[in-house]
Amino acid sequence: MSDWGMPSLKHSARQGSRAQEDYLEQIHKLIDEKGYARVVDVAKNLGLAQASVTNMIQRLDADGLVHYEKYRGVVLTDDGEQIALAIIRRHEELTNFLELFGLDAETIYEDVEGMEHHISPETLAAIISLTAELQRQPALVKRVQERMKQIRRG
Repeated sequence: MSDWGMPSLKHSARQGSRAQEDYLEQIHKLIDEKGYARVVDVAKNLGLAQASVTNMIQRLDADGLVHYEKYRGVVLTDDGEQIALAIIRRHEELTNFLELFGLDAETIYEDVEGMEHHISPETLAAIISLTAELQRQPALVKRVQERMKQIRRG
């Protein structure tokens, strides 16, 4: 656990590729929302062909990150769940940070999708710390937002 009482920010030794992380995150979300995850649902949510999703899920199964049974569904192993929770947490923390500046939801989502897979634990810790400080200083946030408007105007 980290100093914040949450799972550690450190990357897991089992951390995989961006694609693997996207799959694990999606499987976790489906299980949370529906109580189960099926290949067809993962494919639909990721906008991919079922055959491609099946291949990746079989690789995740071979890597010990999911348990997959044809026609039955997919469940995360403990290792898979740890990776999924870490990427979800990174997504949430980066979103919280960018929301402070009044950016639109679509911009935030697109930027976070790119950053969440590449950010180091050290940089994420800095962003979490900065977010906490900025939340305690609304006047400073307002000044930053005004400066951002000036920069956009040129």
